[in-house]
Amino acid sequence: MLPFGIIFFAAVLLALACRLWLGWRHIRHVAAHRGAVPAGFAERIPLAAHQKAAAYTIDRSRAGLVTSVADSGLLLALTLGGGIAWLHELWAARLDGIAYGLAMIFSLLIISTLVDLPFTLYRQFVIEARHGFNRMTLALFVADLAKQALLGLVIGTPAIAAVLWLMGAMGAAWWFWVWLFWAAFNLLLLFVYPTWIAPLFNKFTPLDGGETKSRIESLLERCGFRAAGLFVMDGSKRSSHGNAYFTGFGNNKRIVFFDTLLERLTPGEIEAVLAHELGHFRKKHVVQRIAFLFAGSLLFLWLLGLLIDSPWFYAGLGVPAQNMALALILFFLAAPVFAFPLSPLLSRLSRRHEFEADAYAAAHSAAADLVRALVKLYEDNAATLTPDPLYSAFYDSHPPAAQRIARLQAA
Repeated sequence: MLPFGIIFFAAVLLALACRLWLGWRHIRHVAAHRGAVPAGFAERIPLAAHQKAAAYTIDRSRAGLVTSVADSGLLLALTLGGGIAWLHELWAARLDGIAYGLAMIFSLLIISTLVDLPFTLYRQFVIEARHGFNRMTLALFVADLAKQALLGLVIGTPAIAAVLWLMGAMGAAWWFWVWLFWAAFNLLLLFVYPTWIAPLFNKFTPLDGGETKSRIESLLERCGFRAAGLFVMDGSKRSSHGNAYFTGFGNNKRIVFFDTLLERLTPGEIEAVLAHELGHFRKKHVVQRIAFLFAGSLLFLWLLGLLIDSPWFYAGLGVPAQNMALALILFFLAAPVFAFPLSPLLSRLSRRHEFEADAYAAAHSAAADLVRALVKLYEDNAATLTPDPLYSAFYDSHPPAAQRIARLQAA
């Protein structure tokens, strides 16, 4: 094994060991605290609901450990195990240029999907069903999968072909032109997703008039926010989990509520949840995240530009050939392994944004309503109130429940 191959192998094993260790810490911590509701929630959440959340979290975490092992095994099989080299021999004998690159990339996507499929089915139809959340039928699951595959072909094929063409036609600065195309492509997707893509999977109906709509419109006016519409999504056909979100970009922004959320929360609580989401916009969190994503992608593509002509990069990852499609594939397989240590930094930034959005919500709606809404959502979604602190610091994009509630009550 070549030196870079040894480094890569060690990085994969180290990242896997870290994931497994953090996962087992989390499972043990949740299990150890399942016997009593935390003091701050004792009057709001029944013990039975707390124990259900613990069982749900443990089941999901155990499944996540198995998935991590499988993902790492697949990564090593494709690289050092010779999987990509075998695919290269298969397609290089039959295709060349952009057609070869498309065949390689889509082959790997199909392999990855097939390997992940049993785990996805288990999570949806065993874990989610066991804890009373699954409402998806097998027919709907297959239909979703088929739609996703078709969208991948229709949207992904020209996008990947454009990237491969730019890599071959733009000389040494190809990475900058690919980045410009990728950024524009993603902004376009953000714009068209609400009206063209999302309706392929869910039904969106305008929010009916009444107290909820009146309070939302008043909140939007107070906050100076313009939306293209208020919609209810039929999330209940797949899951009983509740949520609300913004979608779209520019003047095409929509506010979407799961029907399950509207069934559970009062108008005041819905207003408070929306105020939290508005906080992300007013605090420029969305723009910051897009800018961070674009800056990171520019850095990664620049780095790939440095590696693309380095024989040790290909050989170290088990591939005896060099071309732009292989460079793209290998880099985007290997980069997440070496970026794994950045996870807690990204999670910390996300949690800070959540605290800021909570503070904005408390200033523009009733903090007590947001507290009540969060408690209901924690209970309804079986979110654990007692995550392992280290696991939470490493992975969680939202602050632990106790910290969020304490800050809101002090507002």
